[in-house]
Amino acid sequence: MLGPGIAAYLILSVVLFATGAFGVLIRRSPLIILLALELMLNAGNLALIAFSRQLGNGDGQIFALTVMVVAAAEAVLGLGLIVAVSRKRVELDVDKLTTLSG
Repeated sequence: MLGPGIAAYLILSVVLFATGAFGVLIRRSPLIILLALELMLNAGNLALIAFSRQLGNGDGQIFALTVMVVAAAEAVLGLGLIVAVSRKRVELDVDKLTTLSG
């Protein structure tokens, strides 16, 4: 059993990426925006792994692992900034966050 073709994976990747982009554009909460960015990065990883499977080499999988490391670092830094801002009792609205001065 070979499983679904590359077209199915790419369609799913496009749907996930569009959902993440829509979440980034319409939401104002930094936490939701971070989650939407993670969804977009995972959609890119799915496309990389689909192309890697189609070509029969592991280059796309190695690059997808690198993207996962960058996504984890982005999540740690983003959540750290959200916690730092929330400790100052500042409203967490992305449109109102213009400076990080104490």
